[in-house]
This record gives sequence, C-alpha cells and structure tokens, in this order.
Amino acid sequence: MTARIIDGKAFAATIRERVAAHVSRLKADHGLTPGLAVVLVGADPASEVYVRNKGKQTKEAGMESFEHRLPAETPEADLLALVARLNADPAVHGILVQLPLPAHIDEAKVIGAIAPEKDADGFHISNVGLLATGQDALVPCTPLGCLLLLRDLHGSLAGIEAVVLGRSNIVGKPMAQLLLRESCTVTIAHSRTKGIEAVAARADILVAAVGRPEMVKASWVKPGATVIDVGINRLEGEGGKARLVGDVDFAAVAPIAGAITPVPGGVGPMTIACLLANTVTAACRANGLPAPEGLTI
Repeated sequence: MTARIIDGKAFAATIRERVAAHVSRLKADHGLTPGLAVVLVGADPASEVYVRNKGKQTKEAGMESFEHRLPAETPEADLLALVARLNADPAVHGILVQLPLPAHIDEAKVIGAIAPEKDADGFHISNVGLLATGQDALVPCTPLGCLLLLRDLHGSLAGIEAVVLGRSNIVGKPMAQLLLRESCTVTIAHSRTKGIEAVAARADILVAAVGRPEMVKASWVKPGATVIDVGINRLEGEGGKARLVGDVDFAAVAPIAGAITPVPGGVGPMTIACLLANTVTAACRANGLPAPEGLTI
C-alpha cells in the first residue's frame, strides 16, 4: 500500500479561490470589502515573512489589508490601545496579533482584548467556548485547515474513529472539538497517555500535533488510516543545512497509511488560507449575511 499524498498547497489555492469569489460577490452585491488587520510587534524574522505572506495573499483575494508594525519595546498599554482602535474600526473585520509577543507583554491579555467577532485567529475565550458548545465560532486556522482537508478527502466524517495527538489550545483541543462536531468518535492522546502507540493505532484518522520530530512511527498507524501531520520541526541536515520534518516519520508511515500530509506542503499552506476564510466569515456575520459556504464549520 502506498498512501495518497494530500496536497495542502494545491487545496489552499482552491480555498483562496473560494475566498476571492466570495469577496467579489460581497463587493458586487453589498458594497462590502472584508478587511484583515495584522499587528506585528518586534522584528522576528519568521514572523516578518509570515506577515508579509499574509498581506500579499489578503490583497490577492481582493480584501483590504491593514498592517501595523510596532517596535519590540512597545508598551503593553500602547498595543492594547491599538487593538481597541481596530475593534472600533468598521473597515476591519478580522484582527490578528502575531505571536509570539515580546516577554514584557501578556499574550493572554492581548488576545482577550480582541473583539471576539473580529478574532481571526479563533483564540479568544469566547470563541473557544462557542466551539466547545457546538455554536458558531471563529475557529483556529490550523485545525480548520485540517478539517477542510479531511472533508475534501472523506466527505462525511460521521462515525469515523479519530485520535488527536496533542492537547494544545491552538491545535489539539480545537481539532478534537471540530471532529466531534463532525460526529467522529474522538480520543485525545498526550504525553501522559498510557499505551499511546496502541491508542494511535486504533485511529482511522490520526492527527499529529505534538511538536516532536518524527515521533509517530509505522507501528503507530493503522493500515489505510488518514494521517494529518501538523508538526513543523527544523532539523540540521547534511552539511549543516536545515530541513523541515513533521511529527510523523513520513518515510516509514507513507507505505502503510491510506492518505498522508507531507511536511512541508501539507497542513502549513492551509493556515493563511483559513485566516482569509475566517475574515470573510466575520465580515458576513457582522453584516447579517449567511456565512460563506465551503470556508467554515
């Protein structure tokens, strides 16, 4: 058996096309242009690249892009004041404060200051609670991307046994909630799970989000299972050249799985695409319009 390689890069392009089509209709039918504001504090190189890509893709989708770059020494009060202004700006439908923040700024306080209806990252406690209780919420982008990939591959997920490796607030927990919402039977496994290998091997859908390079070996995977690898780990390769690997030992697992996401090129490209999707969803809800089909839960 050789697994089908799930091309996240190609599917992310499809999601961006859907976003652009919805944006075009919103402009034509309602005079509404969704706007995304991204705030970057400091000059972390990886964050700089990420923010630049977000701005580029936002504009390509026909949306308004608002970037706010602040010095690393910016006081917490000044950042909170900026968030308050963005909350009050009707042209801004989605707000994202790029993490991590400098050590002197309380990330939880900043996330909590974002208006829940503009929380494009889906991290606000109100959105977490709405998702957990099965109500409409803005969902964290990476789990949403995983869900859209799974829907595209399987259609209905009802009745499928899923195991999520990892219990982070950003991926593991919301991923489990999304799968429950799709009527999967869900287990969350983590560092304290006894017999974790056997638990993982039960899964028809295995989502790995533990942040440990190539932890998931062939023995962890049920033959024919769908494996979604959320991990992005940088390892030193030959000649000191860095290489990216996931939380799954791809070479060992691919011959066993039914379908698998590669790293890079799997889940990663879906994150920005889903950020755009969340912003369009937020714009629709703010104006009493139906949520866009194919872009949300």
